[in-house]
Amino acid sequence: MGNNRVITVTSPLLPDLDAFQGLLKQIWDSKWITNNGDFHKQLETELADYLKVPYVSLFTNGTLSLVTALQALRITGEVITTPYSFVATTHTLWWNGI
Repeated sequence: MGNNRVITVTSPLLPDLDAFQGLLKQIWDSKWITNNGDFHKQLETELADYLKVPYVSLFTNGTLSLVTALQALRITGEVITTPYSFVATTHTLWWNGI
């Protein structure tokens, strides 16, 4: 009963701070902190190689990826979805006129 040790449910896996700051400096020096920068392109290429697929596209968030997928697949008509989904599910359907 005297042990007050904290038990965490999750704990972040963080990179070495010095290594991270070196990578951050590369981003800072490039002055490119939005989509399609060097690290973005590198991750897409390496993921495509790892997954053995010709292309991978990274998105800022799940909402944009759902909007794009619905448009690429030309989904139309009515869709039944669960009321216990993230709000982006319904929003992307509505934004695509589905």
